[in-house]
Amino acid sequence: MANVFVNGRFIGVAPEAQKIVNMIRDGRRTGKFSDQTNVAYHFNSDEVIIVTDSGRVRRPLVIVQNGKPKLQQADIDKLRKGEINWSDLLKTGVIEYLDAEEEENAYIALRESNLTTQHTHLELNPAIILGLSASFVPYPEHNRGDRVNYGAKMVGQSIGLFATNYLLRADSKSNVMIYPQEPLVQTYMHTSQEFIEHPNGMNVVMAFGSFEGYNMEDAIVINKNSIERGLLWSYMYRTYEAEQKRYMGGQEDVIGIPSPNVRGYAGEDAYKHLPEDGIINPETKVNSDDILIARTSPLRFLGTMDQFITGIENIRETSVALRHGDEGIVDRVFVSETIDGTKLIKIVVRDPKIPEIGDKLASRHGQKGVIAIVVPQEDMPFSEDGTVPDIVFNSHSIPSRMTMGQLLEVIAAKVAALSGKPIFAPAFGGVPEEQLRSSLKKLGYKEDGKETMYEGRGGRRLSSQIFMGCCFYKKLDHLVSNKIHARSRGPVTLLTKQPTEGRSKEGGLRLGEMEKDVLIAHGAALTLKERFDSDKTLVPICTKCGMVATNDRIRNTKICPLDGESNIVDVEMSYAFKLMLDELKSMLIYQKVVVGEE
Repeated sequence: MANVFVNGRFIGVAPEAQKIVNMIRDGRRTGKFSDQTNVAYHFNSDEVIIVTDSGRVRRPLVIVQNGKPKLQQADIDKLRKGEINWSDLLKTGVIEYLDAEEEENAYIALRESNLTTQHTHLELNPAIILGLSASFVPYPEHNRGDRVNYGAKMVGQSIGLFATNYLLRADSKSNVMIYPQEPLVQTYMHTSQEFIEHPNGMNVVMAFGSFEGYNMEDAIVINKNSIERGLLWSYMYRTYEAEQKRYMGGQEDVIGIPSPNVRGYAGEDAYKHLPEDGIINPETKVNSDDILIARTSPLRFLGTMDQFITGIENIRETSVALRHGDEGIVDRVFVSETIDGTKLIKIVVRDPKIPEIGDKLASRHGQKGVIAIVVPQEDMPFSEDGTVPDIVFNSHSIPSRMTMGQLLEVIAAKVAALSGKPIFAPAFGGVPEEQLRSSLKKLGYKEDGKETMYEGRGGRRLSSQIFMGCCFYKKLDHLVSNKIHARSRGPVTLLTKQPTEGRSKEGGLRLGEMEKDVLIAHGAALTLKERFDSDKTLVPICTKCGMVATNDRIRNTKICPLDGESNIVDVEMSYAFKLMLDELKSMLIYQKVVVGEE
Protein backbone atom coordinates (compact mmCIF):
# COMPACT_ATOMS: atom_id res chain seq x y z
CA MET A 1 0.00 0.00 0.00
CA ALA A 2 1.61 3.23 -1.20
CA ASN A 3 1.13 6.52 0.67
CA VAL A 4 -0.25 9.28 -1.55
CA PHE A 5 0.77 12.92 -1.06
CA VAL A 6 -0.69 15.96 -2.83
CA ASN A 7 1.49 19.09 -2.56
CA GLY A 8 3.19 17.59 0.49
CA ARG A 9 -0.04 16.68 2.35
CA PHE A 10 -0.91 13.03 3.05
CA ILE A 11 -4.33 12.19 1.60
CA GLY A 12 -4.49 8.39 1.81
CA VAL A 13 -3.10 5.06 0.61
CA ALA A 14 -3.35 3.30 -2.76
CA PRO A 15 -3.10 -0.44 -3.39
CA GLU A 16 -1.93 -0.11 -7.02
CA ALA A 17 0.42 2.88 -7.05
CA GLN A 18 1.75 2.48 -10.58
CA LYS A 19 -1.78 2.21 -11.98
CA ILE A 20 -2.75 5.54 -10.36
CA VAL A 21 0.40 7.22 -11.67
CA ASN A 22 -0.23 5.94 -15.22
CA MET A 23 -3.87 7.04 -15.06
CA ILE A 24 -2.90 10.61 -14.03
CA ARG A 25 -0.22 10.81 -16.74
CA ASP A 26 -2.61 9.56 -19.46
CA GLY A 27 -5.27 11.99 -18.23
CA ARG A 28 -2.82 14.88 -18.43
CA ARG A 29 -1.70 13.93 -21.96
CA THR A 30 -5.30 13.65 -23.20
CA GLY A 31 -6.42 16.89 -21.57
CA LYS A 32 -8.54 15.41 -18.73
CA PHE A 33 -6.17 16.84 -16.10
CA SER A 34 -4.33 20.15 -16.07
CA ASP A 35 -0.96 20.13 -17.84
CA GLN A 36 0.38 21.82 -14.66
CA THR A 37 0.04 18.54 -12.74
CA ASN A 38 3.10 16.36 -12.14
CA VAL A 39 3.11 12.91 -10.60
CA ALA A 40 5.90 10.55 -9.52
CA TYR A 41 6.14 7.14 -7.83
CA HIS A 42 9.13 6.60 -5.53
CA PHE A 43 9.72 2.83 -5.35
CA ASN A 44 12.19 2.93 -2.44
CA SER A 45 9.80 4.73 -0.06
CA ASP A 46 6.59 3.38 -1.72
CA GLU A 47 5.10 6.87 -2.12
CA VAL A 48 3.03 8.55 -4.82
CA ILE A 49 3.83 12.27 -5.03
CA ILE A 50 1.35 14.53 -6.85
CA VAL A 51 2.48 18.16 -7.27
CA THR A 52 0.51 21.17 -8.50
CA ASP A 53 2.16 24.03 -6.52
CA SER A 54 3.23 27.28 -8.09
CA GLY A 55 6.89 28.25 -8.35
CA ARG A 56 8.24 24.89 -9.60
CA VAL A 57 10.89 24.79 -12.30
CA ARG A 58 9.48 22.74 -15.18
CA ARG A 59 10.89 22.03 -18.61
CA PRO A 60 9.41 20.74 -21.88
CA LEU A 61 10.32 17.28 -23.23
CA VAL A 62 9.14 15.23 -26.20
CA ILE A 63 7.16 12.13 -25.14
CA VAL A 64 8.63 8.84 -26.41
CA GLN A 65 6.57 5.67 -27.01
CA ASN A 66 8.12 2.33 -28.00
CA GLY A 67 11.43 4.01 -28.78
CA LYS A 68 9.92 6.60 -31.16
CA PRO A 69 9.32 10.30 -30.43
CA LYS A 70 5.74 11.55 -30.76
CA LEU A 71 7.00 14.81 -32.31
CA GLN A 72 7.25 14.16 -36.04
CA GLN A 73 8.58 16.24 -38.93
CA ALA A 74 4.96 16.90 -40.02
CA ASP A 75 4.30 18.64 -36.66
CA ILE A 76 7.41 20.81 -37.07
CA ASP A 77 6.32 21.80 -40.60
CA LYS A 78 2.83 22.73 -39.33
CA LEU A 79 4.40 24.83 -36.56
CA ARG A 80 6.54 26.69 -39.12
CA LYS A 81 3.49 27.40 -41.29
CA GLY A 82 1.46 28.54 -38.25
CA GLU A 83 -1.21 25.85 -38.69
CA ILE A 84 -0.69 24.71 -35.09
CA ASN A 85 0.96 26.33 -32.08
CA TRP A 86 2.89 25.18 -29.01
CA SER A 87 -0.19 24.71 -26.80
CA ASP A 88 -1.66 22.32 -29.40
CA LEU A 89 1.38 20.05 -28.95
CA LEU A 90 0.73 20.04 -25.19
CA LYS A 91 -2.99 19.25 -25.61
CA THR A 92 -2.36 16.38 -28.04
CA GLY A 93 0.21 14.71 -25.77
CA VAL A 94 3.25 15.28 -27.99
CA ILE A 95 5.16 17.42 -25.50
CA GLU A 96 4.84 17.66 -21.73
CA TYR A 97 6.45 19.64 -18.93
CA LEU A 98 8.28 17.72 -16.20
CA ASP A 99 9.38 19.08 -12.84
CA ALA A 100 12.23 17.81 -10.62
CA GLU A 101 9.88 15.31 -8.91
CA GLU A 102 8.58 13.59 -12.05
CA GLU A 103 11.98 13.66 -13.73
CA GLU A 104 13.02 10.98 -11.20
CA ASN A 105 10.72 8.57 -13.08
CA ALA A 106 11.86 9.64 -16.55
CA TYR A 107 14.62 8.19 -18.75
CA ILE A 108 15.57 11.03 -21.10
CA ALA A 109 17.55 10.67 -24.33
CA LEU A 110 19.82 13.54 -25.34
CA ARG A 111 19.48 12.99 -29.10
CA GLU A 112 17.09 11.03 -31.31
CA SER A 113 19.95 8.72 -32.37
CA ASN A 114 20.34 7.60 -28.72
CA LEU A 115 16.70 6.43 -28.37
CA THR A 116 15.92 2.89 -27.11
CA THR A 117 12.63 1.24 -26.12
CA GLN A 118 13.44 2.01 -22.45
CA HIS A 119 13.47 5.79 -23.01
CA THR A 120 10.41 7.76 -21.88
CA HIS A 121 11.34 11.24 -23.14
CA LEU A 122 13.59 13.03 -25.61
CA GLU A 123 15.27 16.43 -25.22
CA LEU A 124 13.97 19.11 -27.62
CA ASN A 125 17.58 20.20 -28.09
CA PRO A 126 20.71 19.28 -26.09
CA ALA A 127 21.48 23.03 -25.71
CA ILE A 128 18.48 23.34 -23.36
CA ILE A 129 20.71 22.05 -20.53
CA LEU A 130 22.27 25.55 -20.44
CA GLY A 131 20.67 28.52 -18.70
CA LEU A 132 19.94 31.91 -20.27
CA SER A 133 23.35 33.52 -19.67
CA ALA A 134 25.32 30.39 -20.63
CA SER A 135 23.35 30.21 -23.89
CA PHE A 136 25.10 33.39 -25.07
CA VAL A 137 28.48 31.59 -25.08
CA PRO A 138 29.43 30.38 -28.59
CA TYR A 139 30.96 26.89 -28.96
CA PRO A 140 30.45 26.15 -25.23
CA GLU A 141 30.90 22.38 -25.68
CA HIS A 142 34.55 23.01 -26.64
CA ASN A 143 35.28 24.67 -23.27
CA ARG A 144 35.76 23.22 -19.83
CA GLY A 145 32.52 23.42 -17.81
CA ASP A 146 33.77 25.91 -15.23
CA ARG A 147 34.81 28.36 -17.96
CA VAL A 148 31.27 28.34 -19.41
CA ASN A 149 30.09 29.05 -15.86
CA TYR A 150 32.47 32.01 -15.54
CA GLY A 151 31.45 33.26 -18.99
CA ALA A 152 27.76 33.09 -18.02
CA LYS A 153 28.45 34.95 -14.77
CA MET A 154 30.28 37.74 -16.60
CA VAL A 155 27.46 38.23 -19.11
CA GLY A 156 25.52 39.68 -16.16
CA GLN A 157 28.38 42.00 -15.19
CA SER A 158 28.96 43.37 -18.68
CA ILE A 159 28.22 46.94 -19.68
CA GLY A 160 25.89 47.23 -22.66
CA LEU A 161 22.59 48.80 -23.64
CA PHE A 162 20.37 47.52 -20.81
CA ALA A 163 17.33 49.53 -21.97
CA THR A 164 16.70 51.78 -24.94
CA ASN A 165 14.81 54.34 -22.82
CA TYR A 166 17.66 54.87 -20.36
CA LEU A 167 17.48 58.66 -20.86
CA LEU A 168 13.96 58.69 -19.39
CA ARG A 169 14.85 56.49 -16.43
CA ALA A 170 16.36 57.34 -13.06
CA ASP A 171 18.03 54.10 -11.96
CA SER A 172 20.16 54.21 -8.80
CA LYS A 173 23.23 53.28 -10.85
CA SER A 174 23.51 52.16 -14.45
CA ASN A 175 26.14 51.76 -17.14
CA VAL A 176 25.55 52.29 -20.85
CA MET A 177 28.02 51.43 -23.59
CA ILE A 178 28.27 54.16 -26.20
CA TYR A 179 29.11 52.12 -29.31
CA PRO A 180 27.92 48.55 -28.64
CA GLN A 181 28.08 46.04 -31.50
CA GLU A 182 26.28 42.92 -32.61
CA PRO A 183 28.58 39.91 -32.07
CA LEU A 184 30.09 38.41 -35.24
CA VAL A 185 29.63 34.92 -33.77
CA GLN A 186 26.16 34.44 -32.30
CA THR A 187 23.97 31.76 -30.77
CA TYR A 188 20.25 31.38 -31.46
CA MET A 189 19.61 32.94 -28.05
CA HIS A 190 20.87 36.27 -29.44
CA THR A 191 17.99 36.37 -31.92
CA SER A 192 15.27 34.77 -29.77
CA GLN A 193 15.95 37.13 -26.84
CA GLU A 194 16.36 40.19 -29.12
CA PHE A 195 19.87 40.53 -27.73
CA ILE A 196 20.93 42.21 -30.97
CA GLU A 197 18.90 45.26 -29.86
CA HIS A 198 20.70 45.20 -26.48
CA PRO A 199 24.32 44.27 -27.21
CA ASN A 200 26.81 44.08 -24.35
CA GLY A 201 30.24 44.40 -25.95
CA MET A 202 32.29 45.08 -29.06
CA ASN A 203 34.12 43.05 -31.68
CA VAL A 204 37.87 43.52 -31.35
CA VAL A 205 40.79 42.38 -33.49
CA MET A 206 42.98 40.29 -31.21
CA ALA A 207 46.41 38.73 -31.60
CA PHE A 208 47.61 35.84 -29.44
CA GLY A 209 51.12 36.26 -28.07
CA SER A 210 53.15 37.75 -25.26
CA PHE A 211 53.98 41.44 -25.51
CA GLU A 212 57.29 42.16 -23.73
CA GLY A 213 55.89 40.62 -20.54
CA TYR A 214 53.18 43.26 -20.17
CA ASN A 215 50.39 40.71 -20.59
CA MET A 216 51.58 38.24 -17.98
CA GLU A 217 48.95 36.59 -15.77
CA ASP A 218 45.85 37.43 -17.86
CA ALA A 219 46.81 41.09 -18.22
CA ILE A 220 45.66 42.72 -21.45
CA VAL A 221 47.65 44.93 -23.82
CA ILE A 222 45.34 47.37 -25.59
CA ASN A 223 45.81 49.70 -28.55
CA LYS A 224 45.68 53.40 -27.53
CA ASN A 225 44.36 54.50 -30.93
CA SER A 226 41.51 51.96 -30.71
CA ILE A 227 40.46 53.53 -27.40
CA GLU A 228 40.66 57.02 -28.96
CA ARG A 229 38.39 55.77 -31.78
CA GLY A 230 35.78 54.83 -29.15
CA LEU A 231 36.58 51.21 -28.25
CA LEU A 232 34.62 50.11 -25.15
CA TRP A 233 33.61 53.62 -24.07
CA SER A 234 30.71 53.85 -21.65
CA TYR A 235 28.80 56.23 -19.40
CA MET A 236 28.03 55.57 -15.75
CA TYR A 237 24.79 57.17 -14.56
CA ARG A 238 24.10 57.64 -10.85
CA THR A 239 20.88 59.11 -9.43
CA TYR A 240 20.73 61.34 -6.35
CA GLU A 241 17.41 62.31 -4.81
CA ALA A 242 16.01 64.67 -2.18
CA GLU A 243 12.53 65.02 -0.77
CA GLN A 244 11.03 68.11 0.82
CA LYS A 245 9.51 66.28 3.78
CA ARG A 246 6.81 67.59 6.14
CA TYR A 247 6.99 66.94 9.88
CA MET A 248 4.66 67.11 12.88
CA GLY A 249 3.93 70.59 14.13
CA GLY A 250 3.77 72.06 10.62
CA GLN A 251 7.51 72.09 10.09
CA GLU A 252 9.03 71.08 6.75
CA ASP A 253 12.31 70.91 4.85
CA VAL A 254 13.29 73.87 2.71
CA ILE A 255 15.03 73.30 -0.63
CA GLY A 256 17.19 76.32 -1.35
CA ILE A 257 20.54 77.85 -0.45
CA PRO A 258 20.77 77.96 3.39
CA SER A 259 21.53 81.14 5.31
CA PRO A 260 25.05 81.39 6.79
CA ASN A 261 23.89 81.13 10.42
CA VAL A 262 22.30 77.70 9.90
CA ARG A 263 23.92 74.81 11.79
CA GLY A 264 26.22 72.84 9.41
CA TYR A 265 26.55 75.65 6.82
CA ALA A 266 29.31 74.51 4.48
CA GLY A 267 30.64 77.94 3.52
CA GLU A 268 29.94 80.28 0.61
CA ASP A 269 32.16 78.35 -1.82
CA ALA A 270 30.13 75.15 -1.40
CA TYR A 271 26.98 76.75 -2.86
CA LYS A 272 28.42 79.13 -5.47
CA HIS A 273 27.74 76.75 -8.41
CA LEU A 274 24.02 76.45 -7.48
CA PRO A 275 21.25 78.69 -8.86
CA GLU A 276 18.81 80.51 -6.54
CA ASP A 277 16.44 77.53 -6.16
CA GLY A 278 19.26 75.39 -4.72
CA ILE A 279 18.96 72.70 -7.44
CA ILE A 280 22.01 72.30 -9.69
CA ASN A 281 21.61 73.06 -13.41
CA PRO A 282 22.03 70.34 -16.09
CA GLU A 283 25.44 70.07 -17.82
CA THR A 284 27.29 71.41 -14.76
CA LYS A 285 30.63 69.72 -14.08
CA VAL A 286 30.71 68.36 -10.52
CA ASN A 287 33.50 66.86 -8.42
CA SER A 288 33.74 64.76 -5.27
CA ASP A 289 31.50 66.01 -2.40
CA ASP A 290 30.03 68.92 -4.45
CA ILE A 291 26.49 69.87 -3.37
CA LEU A 292 23.76 68.96 -5.89
CA ILE A 293 20.62 69.91 -3.92
CA ALA A 294 20.85 72.49 -1.10
CA ARG A 295 18.40 71.74 1.69
CA THR A 296 17.74 72.65 5.33
CA SER A 297 15.71 70.55 7.77
CA PRO A 298 14.26 71.20 11.22
CA LEU A 299 15.94 69.41 14.12
CA ARG A 300 13.28 67.03 15.38
CA PHE A 301 12.61 65.47 18.81
CA LEU A 302 14.56 68.09 20.76
CA GLY A 303 11.70 69.03 23.07
CA THR A 304 8.41 67.28 23.80
CA MET A 305 6.33 66.40 20.72
CA ASP A 306 3.92 69.30 21.26
CA GLN A 307 6.59 71.83 22.16
CA PHE A 308 8.96 72.17 19.22
CA ILE A 309 11.86 74.55 19.40
CA THR A 310 11.40 77.12 16.67
CA GLY A 311 13.72 79.65 15.14
CA ILE A 312 17.07 79.46 13.41
CA GLU A 313 18.71 77.34 16.15
CA ASN A 314 16.34 74.49 15.25
CA ILE A 315 17.47 74.26 11.60
CA ARG A 316 20.36 72.25 10.22
CA GLU A 317 21.86 71.83 6.77
CA THR A 318 20.98 68.50 5.09
CA SER A 319 22.11 69.06 1.50
CA VAL A 320 22.58 66.16 -0.96
CA ALA A 321 26.17 65.99 -2.21
CA LEU A 322 27.98 63.94 -4.85
CA ARG A 323 29.47 60.74 -3.45
CA HIS A 324 33.02 60.96 -2.16
CA GLY A 325 35.48 59.98 -4.90
CA ASP A 326 32.98 60.39 -7.76
CA GLU A 327 32.86 63.06 -10.43
CA GLY A 328 30.85 63.74 -13.57
CA ILE A 329 28.43 66.04 -15.35
CA VAL A 330 24.81 66.65 -14.31
CA ASP A 331 22.88 64.90 -17.07
CA ARG A 332 19.23 65.59 -16.22
CA VAL A 333 17.10 66.94 -13.40
CA PHE A 334 13.61 65.64 -12.56
CA VAL A 335 11.33 67.74 -10.32
CA SER A 336 8.12 65.96 -9.38
CA GLU A 337 5.93 64.97 -6.43
CA THR A 338 5.61 61.85 -4.27
CA ILE A 339 2.27 60.12 -3.60
CA ASP A 340 1.96 62.23 -0.42
CA GLY A 341 2.31 65.43 -2.42
CA THR A 342 5.78 66.36 -1.18
CA LYS A 343 8.31 67.82 -3.63
CA LEU A 344 10.72 65.20 -5.03
CA ILE A 345 13.92 66.01 -6.90
CA LYS A 346 16.04 63.44 -8.75
CA ILE A 347 19.36 64.35 -10.30
CA VAL A 348 21.16 62.01 -12.68
CA VAL A 349 24.92 62.50 -12.97
CA ARG A 350 26.81 60.95 -15.86
CA ASP A 351 30.49 60.10 -15.84
CA PRO A 352 32.24 59.06 -19.07
CA LYS A 353 34.30 55.89 -18.54
CA ILE A 354 37.09 55.53 -21.07
CA PRO A 355 39.10 52.27 -20.80
CA GLU A 356 42.24 52.78 -18.68
CA ILE A 357 44.85 50.69 -16.91
CA GLY A 358 43.10 48.51 -14.32
CA ASP A 359 39.72 48.16 -16.08
CA LYS A 360 38.41 44.61 -16.35
CA LEU A 361 37.61 43.10 -19.75
CA ALA A 362 36.45 39.59 -20.60
CA SER A 363 35.61 37.38 -23.55
CA ARG A 364 32.52 35.14 -23.48
CA HIS A 365 34.62 32.11 -22.54
CA GLY A 366 35.53 33.06 -18.97
CA GLN A 367 38.87 34.58 -20.05
CA LYS A 368 38.93 37.72 -17.92
CA GLY A 369 41.78 40.16 -17.43
CA VAL A 370 42.66 43.74 -16.60
CA ILE A 371 44.26 46.28 -18.91
CA ALA A 372 47.95 46.37 -18.01
CA ILE A 373 49.30 48.79 -20.61
CA VAL A 374 47.88 51.10 -23.25
CA VAL A 375 50.26 51.08 -26.23
CA PRO A 376 50.27 53.65 -29.08
CA GLN A 377 49.31 52.08 -32.42
CA GLU A 378 52.73 52.72 -33.94
CA ASP A 379 54.36 50.53 -31.26
CA MET A 380 51.89 47.63 -31.65
CA PRO A 381 52.68 44.61 -33.86
CA PHE A 382 51.04 44.65 -37.32
CA SER A 383 50.30 42.06 -39.99
CA GLU A 384 51.50 42.02 -43.63
CA ASP A 385 48.36 43.83 -44.81
CA GLY A 386 48.80 46.49 -42.10
CA THR A 387 46.15 45.24 -39.66
CA VAL A 388 46.98 46.32 -36.12
CA PRO A 389 45.25 44.34 -33.32
CA ASP A 390 43.11 46.14 -30.74
CA ILE A 391 44.15 43.66 -28.04
CA VAL A 392 47.20 41.43 -27.56
CA PHE A 393 46.04 38.41 -25.59
CA ASN A 394 48.47 36.13 -23.78
CA SER A 395 48.52 32.71 -25.48
CA HIS A 396 49.51 31.08 -22.16
CA SER A 397 45.92 31.64 -20.99
CA ILE A 398 44.59 28.97 -23.36
CA PRO A 399 46.27 25.59 -22.52
CA SER A 400 45.58 25.60 -18.77
CA ARG A 401 41.97 26.86 -19.12
CA MET A 402 41.23 24.66 -22.14
CA THR A 403 38.93 27.25 -23.71
CA MET A 404 39.08 25.87 -27.24
CA GLY A 405 35.75 27.58 -27.88
CA GLN A 406 37.55 30.94 -27.88
CA LEU A 407 39.97 29.77 -30.58
CA LEU A 408 37.03 28.61 -32.68
CA GLU A 409 35.24 31.92 -32.07
CA VAL A 410 38.32 33.85 -33.27
CA ILE A 411 38.44 31.85 -36.54
CA ALA A 412 34.64 32.03 -36.99
CA ALA A 413 34.58 35.79 -36.31
CA LYS A 414 37.42 36.28 -38.80
CA VAL A 415 35.35 34.45 -41.45
CA ALA A 416 32.26 36.48 -40.46
CA ALA A 417 34.16 39.79 -40.68
CA LEU A 418 35.60 38.94 -44.10
CA SER A 419 32.36 37.52 -45.52
CA GLY A 420 30.04 40.12 -43.95
CA LYS A 421 27.63 37.54 -42.46
CA PRO A 422 27.32 36.55 -38.78
CA ILE A 423 28.12 32.92 -37.96
CA PHE A 424 25.93 30.92 -35.60
CA ALA A 425 27.61 28.70 -33.01
CA PRO A 426 25.06 27.51 -30.42
CA ALA A 427 25.83 24.62 -28.05
CA PHE A 428 26.24 21.28 -29.85
CA GLY A 429 25.35 22.82 -33.20
CA GLY A 430 28.00 25.33 -34.25
CA VAL A 431 29.63 25.61 -37.69
CA PRO A 432 32.32 22.88 -37.63
CA GLU A 433 36.04 23.73 -37.60
CA GLU A 434 36.71 22.13 -41.02
CA GLN A 435 34.09 24.38 -42.65
CA LEU A 436 35.61 27.49 -41.02
CA ARG A 437 39.12 26.51 -42.17
CA SER A 438 38.03 25.98 -45.78
CA SER A 439 36.07 29.30 -45.76
CA LEU A 440 39.16 31.12 -44.46
CA LYS A 441 41.30 29.55 -47.19
CA LYS A 442 38.81 30.62 -49.88
CA LEU A 443 38.96 34.18 -48.53
CA GLY A 444 42.72 34.24 -49.14
CA TYR A 445 43.97 33.69 -45.58
CA LYS A 446 45.84 30.83 -43.95
CA GLU A 447 43.31 28.21 -42.85
CA ASP A 448 44.66 28.02 -39.29
CA GLY A 449 44.14 31.78 -38.69
CA LYS A 450 47.86 32.53 -38.28
CA GLU A 451 49.50 35.53 -39.91
CA THR A 452 53.03 36.84 -40.44
CA MET A 453 53.47 39.84 -38.18
CA TYR A 454 56.01 42.61 -37.70
CA GLU A 455 57.08 44.22 -34.47
CA GLY A 456 55.96 47.87 -34.36
CA ARG A 457 58.97 49.54 -32.78
CA GLY A 458 61.67 48.27 -35.12
CA GLY A 459 59.72 46.84 -38.05
CA ARG A 460 61.45 43.45 -37.55
CA ARG A 461 59.51 40.42 -38.76
CA LEU A 462 58.48 38.12 -35.91
CA SER A 463 60.08 34.69 -36.19
CA SER A 464 56.85 32.78 -35.45
CA GLN A 465 53.47 33.30 -37.03
CA ILE A 466 50.81 34.86 -34.80
CA PHE A 467 47.24 33.60 -34.43
CA MET A 468 45.02 36.59 -35.13
CA GLY A 469 41.31 37.18 -35.65
CA CYS A 470 38.24 38.83 -34.17
CA CYS A 471 36.58 38.22 -30.82
CA PHE A 472 33.59 39.66 -28.97
CA TYR A 473 34.87 41.42 -25.85
CA LYS A 474 32.88 42.78 -22.92
CA LYS A 475 33.77 45.57 -20.52
CA LEU A 476 32.75 44.59 -17.00
CA ASP A 477 31.38 46.85 -14.29
CA HIS A 478 34.61 46.52 -12.25
CA LEU A 479 36.13 49.83 -13.28
CA VAL A 480 39.24 51.08 -11.53
CA SER A 481 37.85 54.63 -11.36
CA ASN A 482 34.98 53.34 -9.17
CA LYS A 483 37.32 51.43 -6.85
CA ILE A 484 40.45 53.58 -6.44
CA HIS A 485 40.64 54.79 -2.85
CA ALA A 486 43.14 56.28 -0.41
CA ARG A 487 42.91 58.31 2.77
CA SER A 488 45.14 59.86 5.40
CA ARG A 489 43.03 61.25 8.25
CA GLY A 490 39.26 61.27 8.10
CA PRO A 491 35.98 60.42 9.82
CA VAL A 492 35.68 57.77 12.54
CA THR A 493 32.68 55.78 13.80
CA LEU A 494 31.03 56.96 17.01
CA LEU A 495 30.98 53.58 18.74
CA THR A 496 34.51 52.24 18.25
CA LYS A 497 36.34 55.47 17.28
CA GLN A 498 37.94 53.50 14.44
CA PRO A 499 37.97 54.84 10.85
CA THR A 500 34.71 54.44 8.92
CA GLU A 501 34.32 51.63 6.43
CA GLY A 502 33.88 52.02 2.68
CA ARG A 503 35.05 54.30 -0.10
CA SER A 504 31.93 56.46 -0.14
CA LYS A 505 32.34 57.23 3.58
CA GLU A 506 36.04 58.17 3.19
CA GLY A 507 36.82 54.93 4.97
CA GLY A 508 40.17 53.58 6.10
CA LEU A 509 42.00 50.67 4.50
CA ARG A 510 42.12 47.77 6.93
CA LEU A 511 45.34 45.81 7.40
CA GLY A 512 44.92 42.18 8.44
CA GLU A 513 47.31 39.51 9.69
CA MET A 514 48.74 38.83 6.24
CA GLU A 515 49.35 42.50 5.46
CA LYS A 516 51.15 42.75 8.81
CA ASP A 517 53.42 39.85 7.74
CA VAL A 518 54.19 41.58 4.44
CA LEU A 519 55.31 44.77 6.18
CA ILE A 520 57.49 42.83 8.63
CA ALA A 521 59.03 40.84 5.76
CA HIS A 522 59.84 44.13 4.01
CA GLY A 523 61.61 45.36 7.13
CA ALA A 524 59.00 48.09 7.59
CA ALA A 525 57.84 47.01 11.04
CA LEU A 526 57.68 50.62 12.28
CA THR A 527 54.88 51.28 9.77
CA LEU A 528 52.73 48.95 11.85
CA LYS A 529 53.12 51.26 14.85
CA GLU A 530 51.00 53.93 13.16
CA ARG A 531 48.78 51.47 11.26
CA PHE A 532 47.57 49.60 14.34
CA ASP A 533 46.77 52.57 16.58
CA SER A 534 43.93 54.19 14.66
CA ASP A 535 41.83 54.12 17.85
CA LYS A 536 44.62 54.70 20.40
CA THR A 537 43.25 56.23 23.58
CA LEU A 538 44.33 57.06 27.15
CA VAL A 539 42.13 55.36 29.76
CA PRO A 540 42.45 56.11 33.52
CA ILE A 541 42.87 52.82 35.42
CA CYS A 542 42.82 52.33 39.20
CA THR A 543 45.98 50.48 40.19
CA LYS A 544 44.28 49.07 43.31
CA CYS A 545 41.16 47.41 41.87
CA GLY A 546 42.00 47.46 38.13
CA MET A 547 38.71 49.14 37.13
CA VAL A 548 38.34 51.98 34.63
CA ALA A 549 38.25 55.25 36.56
CA THR A 550 36.08 58.29 35.83
CA ASN A 551 37.57 61.58 34.69
CA ASP A 552 35.76 64.36 36.59
CA ARG A 553 36.33 67.37 34.34
CA ILE A 554 34.62 69.87 36.68
CA ARG A 555 36.89 69.13 39.67
CA ASN A 556 39.77 68.15 37.36
CA THR A 557 40.32 64.85 39.20
CA LYS A 558 40.10 61.16 38.37
CA ILE A 559 37.87 59.07 40.63
CA CYS A 560 37.70 55.28 40.87
CA PRO A 561 34.07 54.05 41.33
CA LEU A 562 35.25 51.60 44.04
CA ASP A 563 38.27 53.20 45.74
CA GLY A 564 37.67 56.93 45.25
CA GLU A 565 40.66 59.13 44.51
CA SER A 566 43.22 56.35 44.93
CA ASN A 567 46.34 55.83 42.80
CA ILE A 568 45.05 56.23 39.21
CA VAL A 569 47.29 56.03 36.14
CA ASP A 570 46.59 56.70 32.45
CA VAL A 571 47.02 53.54 30.37
CA GLU A 572 47.42 53.67 26.59
CA MET A 573 45.16 51.12 24.90
CA SER A 574 42.95 50.56 21.90
CA TYR A 575 39.51 52.14 22.28
CA ALA A 576 37.99 48.86 21.05
CA PHE A 577 39.52 47.14 24.12
CA LYS A 578 38.10 49.82 26.41
CA LEU A 579 34.70 49.24 24.73
CA MET A 580 34.99 45.52 25.43
CA LEU A 581 35.70 46.25 29.11
CA ASP A 582 32.53 48.40 29.22
CA GLU A 583 30.46 45.65 27.59
CA LEU A 584 31.78 43.05 30.05
CA LYS A 585 30.83 45.41 32.87
CA SER A 586 27.27 45.56 31.52
CA MET A 587 27.14 41.75 31.77
CA LEU A 588 28.17 41.98 35.47
CA ILE A 589 31.62 40.58 34.76
CA TYR A 590 34.34 42.23 36.87
CA GLN A 591 37.41 42.65 34.70
CA LYS A 592 40.62 43.68 36.40
CA VAL A 593 43.27 45.53 34.40
CA VAL A 594 46.58 44.70 36.02
CA VAL A 595 48.87 47.71 35.57
CA GLY A 596 52.56 46.83 35.47
CA GLU A 597 55.58 48.98 36.26
CA GLU A 598 55.62 52.32 34.48
